[in-house]
Amino acid sequence: MDDQLSEVFELVQVRGQMTGGFEVRGRWVAAHAVEDPLKLIAMVRGRARLESDGLDEPIELGPGDVAILNNRSWLRMEGGAGDGPVRDIMPVEGFTRFDTSSSAASASASSASDGGASHDGGASHDGGASHDGGASHDGGASHDGGASHDGGASHDGASDVVVGGRVDLNPAGQALLLQALPPVGHVRASAATGLRRSLDRLFEEVTGNRIGSAFAIRQYGQLLLLEVLRAYVDQTELPPGWLRVLTDDRLRPALKVMHAEPGRPWRLEELARAAAMSRTSFAERFRDLAGVPPLTYLNRWRMLLARRALRDGDTRVGALAAELGYGSESAFSTAFKREVGESPLRYRYRVREADASVSV
Repeated sequence: MDDQLSEVFELVQVRGQMTGGFEVRGRWVAAHAVEDPLKLIAMVRGRARLESDGLDEPIELGPGDVAILNNRSWLRMEGGAGDGPVRDIMPVEGFTRFDTSSSAASASASSASDGGASHDGGASHDGGASHDGGASHDGGASHDGGASHDGGASHDGASDVVVGGRVDLNPAGQALLLQALPPVGHVRASAATGLRRSLDRLFEEVTGNRIGSAFAIRQYGQLLLLEVLRAYVDQTELPPGWLRVLTDDRLRPALKVMHAEPGRPWRLEELARAAAMSRTSFAERFRDLAGVPPLTYLNRWRMLLARRALRDGDTRVGALAAELGYGSESAFSTAFKREVGESPLRYRYRVREADASVSV
């Protein structure tokens, strides 16, 4: 399953990008619009309640938990404890790290001016400005970038830490991943040790200000996305779609042969035989889990392969058509335009032009 999942990730160019976060003491609330189709909100330390459109009641995020927001328009988070006033955490553009180096020096001044928060000025679109937790309400110094990550419940003198990110997808990825996930998903760290480790490593880079940290944060963001999806698959019954069908043990042998030989003219009987199932049982189970019949899935898989070949290589359209099992270049071009909305050559030109403009 993991190999096939990795293959799909590469084909649809799934990229996890960490885009923001904050560290704050005392009672707080963060509310803002959500602009990205797929977002991750991770509770590195502390606890918070998360609300968003599509939820009947708030999600209670514990230490290490992650929320997945799928095509949502807004979110609101509330956390912290104590008797002080509730502080609004406002989103600010830009995020590279939590700057905790000046925490102790600015503690008393911060306490006098804003109730104990010092601002490092770097933050996100994901839940608010970065706060280095400069002081508690009693004027004490804050988290020093190396504090323990025990993630206990929020209390007076302890800071809450939230990081957010987005999942970048090409159009094919949006069609696949957004369809495979619910409006809001809740991944619990208590049942996912890999997720906790990924969050800890990410936070160490965010707070460490070490050489190469920007590169490391990108890599850990990618690993965090994978751990979130793995944990979500283990904890939840997925809706019909490619993510669910890839996790099904009975159908996996049929998926393996389709992925290995996409240009072969597979018949339903052959695929059912690979899965050691009757033709009828195989077709029914596949449609129930994938949301489409097996041969429709195969055609879509071919189109994903075609997009990658057109984007990354110089294979002629006719040769690509033959490689993917189409009887003619015309038949392939018709199928491609029906699936993607434009001809193969037009697609190649557009995506390469877009890539070139980004790299300039």
